[in-house]
Parts: sequence; structure tokens; C-alpha cells
Amino acid sequence: MDTLNRIASFLRAAELGSFAAAARALGVTPAAVGKNVAGLESDLGVRLFQRSTRHLSLTEAGETFRLEAQGSLDHLNAVIANARARTSGPAGILRVALPNAFGRDYIVPMLPGFLQAYPRVTPDWRFDNRPVDLIADGFDVAIGGGFDLRPGLVARALAPAHRILVASPTFVRDHAVVRTPGDLANRPGILIRSPQTGRVRDWMLTNAGGEAAPIALERRVLFDDPDAAARAAALGLGIALVSVQSALPWIERGELQRVLPDWWVDGGNLSLYFAAQALLPEKTRAFIDYVVRQFDLQGLSQRFSTRHG
Repeated sequence: MDTLNRIASFLRAAELGSFAAAARALGVTPAAVGKNVAGLESDLGVRLFQRSTRHLSLTEAGETFRLEAQGSLDHLNAVIANARARTSGPAGILRVALPNAFGRDYIVPMLPGFLQAYPRVTPDWRFDNRPVDLIADGFDVAIGGGFDLRPGLVARALAPAHRILVASPTFVRDHAVVRTPGDLANRPGILIRSPQTGRVRDWMLTNAGGEAAPIALERRVLFDDPDAAARAAALGLGIALVSVQSALPWIERGELQRVLPDWWVDGGNLSLYFAAQALLPEKTRAFIDYVVRQFDLQGLSQRFSTRHG
């Protein structure tokens, strides 16, 4: 296993560009990563990195070894983990990236049942509304929408990623009725910045007839968090454009209601993202299958679809 640990340290350092970043990803100290890389260089009899106080770069031999070792190590680790899983069940640290409010409200409640079924799996989850680089950041699974489906990744759709317009019952009562998208003009809007660009995207509304219309709300309040936008709308500050899953808890409590219920924004799909591997680790496969099954049992795909009402 020493050789595997050395290769893993080398590959992670090559991906992330530093021993410190590799150590964070692997859950060890930078000194341990440096020792593993030095040991691997000694075993191979070649220098794999050019080192300076501020920069780490691969040598020609290091780049060649990286290309040859990456797929083989991933496959071997999966083989070892899956062989153990056949006798003792899926095990290991399960690193998952998921959005803040969505992860807290819908995925965390699935955790007790998952851990009861797979007690040897240890969840290590990161809650962040920004899409991650799944492979470079060392995650097993990411959940969300709007990810770039890069080579080496697979997306398994869970539900539609629809966005809807919502406001508090008090706001709706105290303002002129919004009957068409054109009526949104100059109404106070609570909008969300893109976590990738920092800009507010110009979404287009659509309806069951395939018509399209712009959202002409005044940019009254800007946030980078959908739960904060829903909360501000519940306080009567304006009309918010948020995902269905973000709005649902507020709607079910009667604190928000839909504006233009026949119109929505189609944002693609809410999906599970994971590495495209011929032999997926059993801990990852177990989690993916469990989440998909829970979405089916709880009817979440239908609940998140505006066509379901």
C-alpha cells in the first residue's frame, strides 16, 4: 500500500499544483505528501517535479508517468475497494459536493437511512452553491445544476431544474395583479447572481405553449443565495426568481405564493455528477442508487416540476 499512497500523493499534487493542496484533498499533512513523492522518485530513479519555493511543475518524466498512472490507479483503487465491499459492504470516505439549502433540506434527511444501510461509509460533504471541479477537487459525487459536463464525467438526471417567480401573500395583495410577463416591468425584483460569474443572468420565461418572455423586474435586491432570496420575498421585499426546490418549503408553509403560475424558467436538470469509470467504487454506486431511489419514493422529481403544479 505504500506504493499506492505514494502514487496517489504524486497524482493529486500534479493535479492541484502543490503539496499543500494535495494534502488537503487526501486528508494528510503536506509533509506526508512530500515524503510520499520523494519516496516514489527514489523508487523510480527519476525526478518527477521541478520544485521552487512558489512553484511546482512536472518534469518530462513526471508528465509521462502521470499520464500512464492515472487511469491505472483509479481502476486499482476501485478494484480493492469493491473486493472489500463484497465481504463487508461499501466502506470509506464519501466526498459529496452539494448546494447549501437544497443539500440541507432534501439530501441530509436521507442520511440516516443511508448510514443505516451502509454503516462503514463516512460522509464528508461540502455545502456550496458554486459548482466544483469534481475530479480536481477529489469529490466522489456532486449534486446540482448548471455543471459543465466535461470529458470524464457522467450526469444522472434527478429532476427538472425549474425556476419560478414567487412573492409573499401580503406583497401580492398590496400590489397590482401580475397577469402577463409584461406586468413584471418595474416591479421590485429579488434576483440571484451567478456563483460562477457574479452577474445576474437574463433568464427567459416559458409556458406550456412554448411561448417565451423576458423577466423585466427591477433589480431591487441582489443575492448569491437562493434561500436568502426566498426569505427576502417572504418578508415582502419583492418578487423573487428561485428554483422550485428552494421555494417549496416556503410555499408549503404559506409564506410565499407563485406569481405567474403558468410561466417558469427551464434551467435544464438537477443531476448527480460522478466520474465516468468502468468500475465505480461501491460506496459511490451505493450513494447514487440510494439518492435516485429516494427521489422516486418521495416523488421529488414530480414535486420539483412546474408541470406537476
